[in-house]
Amino acid sequence: MKKPVLVIMAAGMGSRYGGLKQLDPVGNHGQLIIDYSIYDARRAGFETVVFVIKPEIEEDFKRCIGDRVSKSMDVRYVYQLKEDLPEGYAVPAERQKPWGTAHAALAARSVVTGPFAVINADDYYGPEAFREIYGYLSSHEDGDLYEYVMVGYLLKNTVTENGTVARGVCEETADNFLTRVTERTKIEKGEPPRFTEDGGQTWTELPGDTIVSMNMWGFTRSFLDEAWKRFPAFLDKALTENPAKAEYFLPSVVSQLIDEGKARVKVLRSEDKWYGVTYREDKPTVVNAIAGKTKSGLYPDRLWEV
Repeated sequence: MKKPVLVIMAAGMGSRYGGLKQLDPVGNHGQLIIDYSIYDARRAGFETVVFVIKPEIEEDFKRCIGDRVSKSMDVRYVYQLKEDLPEGYAVPAERQKPWGTAHAALAARSVVTGPFAVINADDYYGPEAFREIYGYLSSHEDGDLYEYVMVGYLLKNTVTENGTVARGVCEETADNFLTRVTERTKIEKGEPPRFTEDGGQTWTELPGDTIVSMNMWGFTRSFLDEAWKRFPAFLDKALTENPAKAEYFLPSVVSQLIDEGKARVKVLRSEDKWYGVTYREDKPTVVNAIAGKTKSGLYPDRLWEV
């Protein structure tokens, strides 16, 4: 069985954040959020990391993170390009950005040949999640069904004081296999948290212990093959209905495979608190949290220099 690799989606610009948040330091010596994710992944057992980036940020990305990590891990780079489409399709003139998280994962299809975990570049997941997902990917192979996995978080541990967040609300069986992920794009903190689908005219409460997806998934190679095969159907609809902004979401592909009886997805759990920089005002909270974890001994002060 091949060793799992880590795929990090780092091509997105932080529009709500107001800049390239992946490269904004949060540690005492210039470390980024992504440094801590990769450090946790490395001590969980991952040895290879694949960065999904845009060509125009490659130089800065290597200088700020890639060259440093390459001293401890096998580092590879792939590009997420809006032009990376199946044969016979073209980018509409009004399209400015790539095609979403499933498209980001597909950018790694040329270098990923076995099991892999995929995460966001700008989220802090905590060490527990990487231990759990690495252990699962290392011990499960496809059989009659594709064997996938995700790490879910408690909703109350994933909201910010500074605005709304988008989260995938998970439904699962009694033995913790995923049945559905429903995207809620505007969730705000509260007791309990709540979401709106009509611009704030009405709100629906969600229990704080609701399990949500933070885009931490584990797949076999079969996922990339299935996502590529299904891409034309997405494009046929997107190019008709919303060519400028339609996105090919990773959870949507997962849901299709579950509904068709082709895959099952084990829902693991982490009680670690999420930290991220959805908004620029989030940064001080993240900086303070990382400082506290460093002081407690969870992380060395300089990470890669030990």
